[in-house]
Amino acid sequence: MENFEHRATVEYEYPGEPPQHANGRVPFNPDGLHAIEHVRRMRGGAQAQLMKCSDDHYYVVKFMNNLQGAKILFNELLGARLAACLGLPVAASEIVYVDQQLINLCPGMIIERSRGTSPCQGGWSFGSRLPVDQRDGNLFDFLPFYRVKNHRDFLGMLVFDKWTCNTDGRQVVFYRKDTHDLHSAVMIDQGFCFNAAEWNFPDSPLRGRYSLPEVYDNVTGIDSFEPWLTRLEREINSDSLAKAAEGIPQGWHNTCGGAVSKLLNQLDHRRGRVRELLWSARKSSDMFPNWGANTTSAAAG
Repeated sequence: MENFEHRATVEYEYPGEPPQHANGRVPFNPDGLHAIEHVRRMRGGAQAQLMKCSDDHYYVVKFMNNLQGAKILFNELLGARLAACLGLPVAASEIVYVDQQLINLCPGMIIERSRGTSPCQGGWSFGSRLPVDQRDGNLFDFLPFYRVKNHRDFLGMLVFDKWTCNTDGRQVVFYRKDTHDLHSAVMIDQGFCFNAAEWNFPDSPLRGRYSLPEVYDNVTGIDSFEPWLTRLEREINSDSLAKAAEGIPQGWHNTCGGAVSKLLNQLDHRRGRVRELLWSARKSSDMFPNWGANTTSAAAG
């Protein structure tokens, strides 16, 4: 993780006409969430920045001109909203306004390219809120599984990742507010849902899994993925999908409305396929080594 000691803040005073989003359709809202301080660059392909925002929380902010494409921002916000609908522990996600004035004051707010650098693009950006203040030292990228208390949420997140065809491995951060407590896992980085910028669904048995295989040791059958499977099949519908997509800046996908509607329709149809995808993962790998263990024990008894 690269650190920059230089910090800058910006005051928001806009005489006359307020600035517009890059696509000219979403006006700046002075009462909305906006970045007020740059902290440091973050590692990762999207070249995100850690920033303090107007609600006094810290956010990992991704910009429209990141090398993975603006659709990553759309996927991040839609994915986080859909995972929350399933009751999964995802990081709070917001649309954050970052002023170009603040970017210009911060030498670390750049996108590194194969031939030079360019400033991060100001305007509406995606923000993923840190669950705790990182300066407290209780936020981690990786932990042994025995130090994590919400084990089963990894199974629910696999339901989500199969549904949305997350073509990245499952990304997680761990935090605790009390030093005597176990850590909680928070699921982050939904940018490669819907196969990143492709918006299609090339399913594969091992896609979306977390890097530690022991998180799936408690899977003994398809019922281990409840209540998330039932929530997906019975509580999510076309209306809730449309609501989840509301308010996302058009500049984040730069397509006609038909492309978004097609994506939402595909997600609606895929709700009934997740059981099949989980069975496929079981048959094609040793991802679930204890699948069927209860049945075997019962037969032996």
